[in-house]
Amino acid sequence: MVTTSTTPASSTKSTPAPSGTRIPRRRGAGLWRRNVLPTTFLWVLVLLMAFPLLWFLLSSFKPGSELFSYPLSFLPRDWTLGGYVDAFDRVDFLRYLRNSTIVATVTTALTVFLCATTGYALAKYRNPWLSVLGLCILSMTMLPGEVILNPLFIVIRDLGLYNSLLGVIVPTVVTPTGVFMFRQFFLSVPDELLQAARIDGASEYRIFFGIMMPLARPIALTLAIISFQWRWNDYILPLIVLGDPKNYTLQIALRSLVGADNINWSVLLAASVLSMLPLVVLYLVFQRYITSSNINAGLKD
Repeated sequence: MVTTSTTPASSTKSTPAPSGTRIPRRRGAGLWRRNVLPTTFLWVLVLLMAFPLLWFLLSSFKPGSELFSYPLSFLPRDWTLGGYVDAFDRVDFLRYLRNSTIVATVTTALTVFLCATTGYALAKYRNPWLSVLGLCILSMTMLPGEVILNPLFIVIRDLGLYNSLLGVIVPTVVTPTGVFMFRQFFLSVPDELLQAARIDGASEYRIFFGIMMPLARPIALTLAIISFQWRWNDYILPLIVLGDPKNYTLQIALRSLVGADNINWSVLLAASVLSMLPLVVLYLVFQRYITSSNINAGLKD
């Protein structure tokens, strides 16, 4: 009689291997792909974008003889503030800075207010002609600004705004982009919130300034920064509207430093750095409001 020994089923199963080096290696590879590679790639992009800016900033502290000397040096050999001193002595820098500040500030305030009111009307009022108006405003985003410069100049001249700061401010106070931003935000606000405010006796002005605008604060700040940057760096419109050097904005004044045969690079670099400071300060002040604000504040499910 032959007896066959049967092996228990449990013994045929392969026992799990003790924790070795393969699992940590896989986890390390996944960590490398998820964290190390993207972080390294982002730092490379930061360096590529920061290098020209740092070169431009450090070159403003170099004397004119060192800007084109060979071999080129990243850091100044002889640090000097001569370019900044000459920028205030040779150019009426404060006048041009004041003109640019007036144009950018007034235009930004009017742009935020008018775009907010227009976007609110397009989003919350039901009239057939408002839909047509919204479509016309949206279609303006497809039209390059350079196309309408000629008729725009004729209108500015006929209105008596030529060679004045109002000629630069008035044509740019309403932007289709700003209207579209506010309209899309106000569409996301529930109509029940407005109806509850009307039941409580709130007027339309109270609803707009007391409820809608506080909710739209991130949109308003974002548009304010973008609009201020647009108007501060605008070159084409002030160039064709402003003829008197006393009314020049800062960008037009910087262009006047470039001569036909000679360019004072030390003054031009220093003045360009000074023209960037207001935008840097504006971004540093308002960045935290944009990144930390909750656009759904005050709304309940």
